[in-house]
Amino acid sequence: MIEKVYLDNAATTRVDPNVVVVMTDCLRKNYGNPSSIHSFGRKSRALIEKSRRKIASLINASPSEIYFTSGGTEADNMALRGAVRDAGVQNIITSKIEHPAVLNTAINLQKQGLISLHYVKLDDDGQVDILNLEFLLKKYKNTLVSLMHANNEIGNLLPIDKVSKVCNKHGALFHSDTVQTLAHLPIDVKQNPVDFIVCSAHKFHGPKGVGFLYVNNKINITPLIHGGSQEKNMRGGTEYVYGIVGLAKAMEIAFSKMSLHHEHILKLKKHMILKLNKLLPKVKFNGLSGELSKSLYTVLSLSIPKFNNSDLLLFNLDLFGVACSGGSACSSGSSKLSHVISEISTKEENVVVRFSFSKYNTIEEIDYVVDKLKYLVG
Repeated sequence: MIEKVYLDNAATTRVDPNVVVVMTDCLRKNYGNPSSIHSFGRKSRALIEKSRRKIASLINASPSEIYFTSGGTEADNMALRGAVRDAGVQNIITSKIEHPAVLNTAINLQKQGLISLHYVKLDDDGQVDILNLEFLLKKYKNTLVSLMHANNEIGNLLPIDKVSKVCNKHGALFHSDTVQTLAHLPIDVKQNPVDFIVCSAHKFHGPKGVGFLYVNNKINITPLIHGGSQEKNMRGGTEYVYGIVGLAKAMEIAFSKMSLHHEHILKLKKHMILKLNKLLPKVKFNGLSGELSKSLYTVLSLSIPKFNNSDLLLFNLDLFGVACSGGSACSSGSSKLSHVISEISTKEENVVVRFSFSKYNTIEEIDYVVDKLKYLVG
């Protein structure tokens, strides 16, 4: 009998048991400070560098291009602020539906008078207008383009190959927030040249509080966090050794079983779409999340016409044991639509729900959730 269903994997994921094993083993045996020159320190240092080499190999990067961070937000800040401070960037082109880690950082840089900020046009589904991007790049020089690989709310996929080519053509730097896609989709930084990509381990069954920034070797930036000489003088502070080990293990598992996980999760998403269309035909899918070939397979965002007690939908789903999220400013308890949904829709009367899947979900769980949703919506 199903009692709990976790469908909020775009927010965070359950840690893989194999990751727990390597992390706890590291905690027990490797307590030396990686900066110490004695054998205990050298052993911890070796684990960090082994993890760095493993991660680099999975995205076809050089180990010297990987810098460990506390997660995606720090990595995004490190990239944007470093590009402005050290790489001569005077203009940032982004979109109005980026993650706050990018959007608010860019706005802050503009408020400080360090850059001019420009927004690329989006179509009604939230897709980037490539022709408008090229127009902006022709108009503004010394530019950084920052566009996320997959939107965390609606799952829209960026044609990263096209954007990469356009940026290269106009001599612009390209940063992509890859938090939602790294370890879910294959990423090759040589095949699709990017200057910065970011990672957060807890999005693919790794630990919270650890991630990395990839910086193309042709770019030199200075630290965001000053202190010691850790991370090749790029990030002061004692390294999160067992977190880094967990990150590398989670990434190794995700890449080795990517095709298998993709097939399984895509089947779940397809099943949910078909069942929703049958039982709740008035439900619409936000952005391109309902189009399997144009959206991230782990995310499905719904717009549901308002009904009695619709403001309590997430609360009532939680009472049924279903964990999901809304497209709203839920941290403040507000029912206001999120900046992403507001940008692509003016239908304030709709209730927005995001379901996001993982390798641990089952068809039976999807059936349970849709049945409970049908019961609540009517």
